[in-house]
Amino acid sequence: MEINVSAKKSELQIIGMSCAGCATRIEKGLSKQKGVESANVNFATERATIVYDPEIVSEDDFTALIRDLGYGVVQKPAASSSGEVQGIETGDREWTIREAMTRRLVIKTAISAVLTIPILLGGMRIVPFLSNPWILWILATPVQFWCGWQFYTGAIAAARHKATDMNTLIAVGSSAAYFYSAAAILFPGFFAHAAGDMLYFDTSAVIITVILLGRLLELYARGRTSDAIRRLIGLQAKTARVIRDGREVDVPIEDVDVNDVIVVRPGEKIATDGVVIDGHSFVDESMISGEAIPVEKGIGDSVTGATINGSGSFQFRATRVGKDTALAQIIKLVEEAQGSKAPVQRLADVIAGYFVPTVIVLSIITFFIWYAFDPQHVFSTALIRFISVLIVACPCALGLATPTAVMVGTGKGAEIGVLIKSGEVLETACKVDIIVFDKTGTITEGRPKVTDILPVNGFSEAELLRSAASTERLSEHPLAQAILQSAQARGIDLAEASNFEALAGFGAKAWIEGREVIIGSMRFICENVPSIALDSCKAQEGQWSSEGKTTVYVAVDGRLAGSIAIADSLKPNAKESIEALKKMGVEVAMVTGDTRLTAEAFARQLGIDRVLAEVLPANKAEEIKRLQAENKIVAMVGDGINDAPALAQANVGFAIGTGTDVAIESADITLIKGDLRSVITAIALSKATMRTIRQNLFWAFFYNIILMPVAAGVLYPFFHVFLNPMWAAGAMAFSSVSVVSNSLRLRAFKS
Repeated sequence: MEINVSAKKSELQIIGMSCAGCATRIEKGLSKQKGVESANVNFATERATIVYDPEIVSEDDFTALIRDLGYGVVQKPAASSSGEVQGIETGDREWTIREAMTRRLVIKTAISAVLTIPILLGGMRIVPFLSNPWILWILATPVQFWCGWQFYTGAIAAARHKATDMNTLIAVGSSAAYFYSAAAILFPGFFAHAAGDMLYFDTSAVIITVILLGRLLELYARGRTSDAIRRLIGLQAKTARVIRDGREVDVPIEDVDVNDVIVVRPGEKIATDGVVIDGHSFVDESMISGEAIPVEKGIGDSVTGATINGSGSFQFRATRVGKDTALAQIIKLVEEAQGSKAPVQRLADVIAGYFVPTVIVLSIITFFIWYAFDPQHVFSTALIRFISVLIVACPCALGLATPTAVMVGTGKGAEIGVLIKSGEVLETACKVDIIVFDKTGTITEGRPKVTDILPVNGFSEAELLRSAASTERLSEHPLAQAILQSAQARGIDLAEASNFEALAGFGAKAWIEGREVIIGSMRFICENVPSIALDSCKAQEGQWSSEGKTTVYVAVDGRLAGSIAIADSLKPNAKESIEALKKMGVEVAMVTGDTRLTAEAFARQLGIDRVLAEVLPANKAEEIKRLQAENKIVAMVGDGINDAPALAQANVGFAIGTGTDVAIESADITLIKGDLRSVITAIALSKATMRTIRQNLFWAFFYNIILMPVAAGVLYPFFHVFLNPMWAAGAMAFSSVSVVSNSLRLRAFKS
C-alpha cells in the first residue's frame, strides 16, 4: 500500500483482552477497516497502534469496532489548554484505570476463594454438612456466574464474531463441570449409572478461582514490567517557581509557558527544559542520562526538566514545555517501543490465531475416544478428560513471551540512558556484524583545536590565521570553529567576509578585504587553483597525518599562504569500548572525511582495522549500503545532521544523545550519555532480551506440548496417571506467571 503523507498515528488502550488470540482478532479487524494503513495490537501492553488516513476513518470508528468485538477502550483525557493531550497525563489516567481493574479482580478472586474452600471441603467429604449436593450447588453458583461472568461475556463476544479465545476454553470447561453436576442433582435416576455419586462443583469452582488468581498475579507481574514508565512519569515536577510581574509565583507545571523565567533554588527539581540566564550550579542528571556525576551549569547552558539542582541557585528561560520536553519525549519513545512487536513474535501470533479452535477440537476428540474405548463407558471419566484438555491449554503464555521481555528490556534501557525505539530494533541489534563509527563528535569530543601553523611565501602566522578565520567565521563546521577559536584566543581582529561559499566536506572560499581566500583540503585547493604549488607544505602534512592530525590549506589570491594542523581529542573510554566490541565478535569501522593517511593513523590509535576515509557527508549512506551489500548487518553510530541519512540507512542506527535532534530522530537507538560504552550496553541488553524471549517461547511451547497429551490421558494406560482439571487450571495460570517472571529478571541487567 502506498503510504499517505497525511497519515496519522493513534494509540488506544484496550481493556478486556485475555490472550494473544484476542489481540490478533482486534488487529485483523482494525487492518480491514478502510483507510487503515497498519495496525498493531500488543497483548502485554494492552495497546493498539494504528496508522490511518484521517480523511477516511477516525478514532471513533476504531473505538466502535473494538467495542463491537467485545473489548473496552480507555478514553483519552480532555485536551489541555494548549490543545494537546499530554502524554504524561494519559499515562497517569491509564495507571488509575489499571489500578481500578486490579481492585475489582482482587475482590472477585477473594470472594471466589472464600466460596471455593467450603465447596472443596464438602466435595472431598471432609465436612459432612457441606457434602449435601444442594449446598454445594448453592455455593458454586455465585462462583460460576458472578466471579466467572467475565469468561462468559468474553466467550459470547468472540462467538458473535465466529471466533474463539481463552475465555471460550474456560467458559466451556467450567460450564461442563457445573451443568453436569446440576443435571445429576436434578435427574439422579438418569445420571446414576454414568456418574455414580460424583459431582464436579469443586472442579468448576477451583478452575475459576485458580484462573482468577493467575490473572491477578499476571496483572501484578505485567504491571511491574511497565515500572520504568511509571518511574519516568513520577520524575516530572508538579510545580514551578515562575517570575511574573516582577514577583516569584509558584504555579502548576501545566501553567508554565515557553519563555517563562523560572527560579531554581538549591536541591529543587528543575521544572522543564530551558537555558540558564543567570546563576551557576551543578545539576544531577542521573535520572535522565544515568550519569552519576553532577554536571556544571552556567549562563547559556541548557537544563533538562526532572533533573535535580545541587547547592547553587539559578534562573533559566523555558524553551520546551509539556509534551515537547525531553522527559515527555523519552516517555513517548519508551511507550512506543513497549507497544511494538519484535519479528520473532510473528510465529507465536500465527499459532495463537489457530490455537483455541484446535484445542476445542482436540478436547472433543479426547472425550469421544475415552467414552468409546472405556470398557464401562463412564461418561464422567470422558468429561473430566475433556475439561482437562480445555483448561490446561494456555495461549496466554505464547502471547506474553515476547512483549513482556520487550517491555522490560526497553524500560531497563531507558533507566540506563539507552532509548530503544522498537522491538524490531531490539532484535536486530544483537545480530550486528559491523559497527561504523563517525569520527568527529562520536569517537572524538567534537571540539577540535589548532595544534600547528605553517605559514609560507612570506605570510606570517597571524596573517595566515586571520585570513583563514575571517573566511571560516560564517561556517559551522567543527574544523572552522577550531580555526576561529584559535584566532580569537590570540586576540586577532577578523575582517568582514563577502561572497562566502562552502562546499560540505571540502572547504570554503570568500573575499576578504579585496582578496580571494580559499581554505580546505589539498583536493579542494588544487581544483580551485590548478596552478598552485603545494610542495612547501606536503612534507609537513605527511608528518601531521601520521600523528592523526587534519591538515587544512589556505590560498590567498591564487598563492599558497600556508597550512594549519587541527586535532580532536578522543572521548574517554573510546579505545576501551572499541576493544570490548571486537571481543564481542563485532567488526569495527570508522568513517571520516579526513585523508586516508590521517584517518588510518587515527584508527591505529584505537585499534580500528577498517577505515572509510575521504568520505563526503552526502556519501556516508552509500558506504553503509556497500557494507550491507557484503551481506552484513550494519550499525552506524553518529551525532551530526550529516549522519542522519547513514543512520537511517543502517540496519541499526545509534545516535549520540548529545548530538542533533535530526540525528536522534533518524536513529533507532539513542544513547543519552554520549559515552561509547553505551553502544556495548545496548548490544548486551539486546542479547539479554532476545535470550529471555527464546527462553519464554521455549517454555510456552514445551508446556503445551507436554501437558496437553497428559491432560488427554496418554499416560493413564501405562502409569494410571491423569491430570485433574483443578491441577490443569493451576498449571495454566502458572505458565503465564512464569513467563512474565522470567522477563522481569531483565530488571537486574547490569550495564
